[in-house]
Amino acid sequence: MTIVTTKDGTEIYYKDWGSKNAQPIVFHHGWPLSGDDWDTQMLYFLDKGYRVIAHDRRGHGRSAQVSEGHDMDHYAADVAAVIEHLDLRNTVHVGHSTGGGEAARYVARYGQPQGRAAKLVLIGAVPPIMVKTPANPGGLPIEVFDGLRKALAGNRAQFYLDFASGPFYGFNRPDTKPISAVVHNWWRQGMIGSAKAQYDGIKAFSETDFTEDLKAISVPTLVMHGDDDQIVPIADSALLAAKILTNATLKIYEKLPHGMCTTHAETLNPDLLAFIRS
Repeated sequence: MTIVTTKDGTEIYYKDWGSKNAQPIVFHHGWPLSGDDWDTQMLYFLDKGYRVIAHDRRGHGRSAQVSEGHDMDHYAADVAAVIEHLDLRNTVHVGHSTGGGEAARYVARYGQPQGRAAKLVLIGAVPPIMVKTPANPGGLPIEVFDGLRKALAGNRAQFYLDFASGPFYGFNRPDTKPISAVVHNWWRQGMIGSAKAQYDGIKAFSETDFTEDLKAISVPTLVMHGDDDQIVPIADSALLAAKILTNATLKIYEKLPHGMCTTHAETLNPDLLAFIRS
C-alpha cells in the first residue's frame, strides 16, 4: 500500500497512477467518502496523459482511523505531507464538496507559498462557509448540521443509504431514477471510514470559514456548481466564492446535483480537461 505518515503519526493512504514525468492532478474527495469517489475522473485523465493522485482523508477510506485532527488545518497539512513526499510540482488540485475546502486551504497555505500549485478546481465546494452566521446570513442554520450528526450517531448505515439514494445525486427529484450501483458505492465508501472522523468532519465542512483562503489564492481557479445542488446550495457557495477569488471562472450546470461528477462525468470531464489545458 502507498502510505505517508504525517508529523503527528497519522498514516494517509493515497493512489498514484501514471508517468512520474506527467503533469499531476490531485483529487480531494467529499464527505464521508474516499479517493475511490474519483475513479472515473482518474481513469479519464490518466488516459489523457496526466499523472493522477487521490488520497483518503484521515479517518476515511484506508487512512488511519485516528481520534483527533478532523479539521481543515489537519486536512490541508495531510495533503501537504502527500504532495511533499511525492515532490509534486505544477500541480492541479480538484476538490469536490468538503474536498473543495480542503483543496482551497492547501493551495492558500502550502501549494502557492511552496510554488507547487498551478491551478485549482472547486466542484460543488463548501467555501466560503456553509453555516449561517451574522457575517453569513444566507447560510444554512446550525440545526441542519445538528440533524446530520444526530442521524449519523443514531444509525449511520441507514443514514448513508438514504443520503445517497436521495439528495446527494438528486435521485429524490421527480422522473429521476436512482442508480443502485452508484448508491451502493457511496455507501461502501462511507461505511469503510471512521464514524468519529465523519461525525467530527461535519463541523469541519460546515463551520470553517475559507474567506481568507480564497482571498489569498491567485492561481487560475475554475468554480463548477450544479444549480440543483441540494447539499451545498449554490447561492451561498460558488456564487460567493467566485466573487472573492481574484482569478476565478464560474461555470454553472443547469439542473445538475451535488454528485454531478459521478452522474454527469461525460459533461464535466471535458470541461475539466479544457481548463487544465488552457
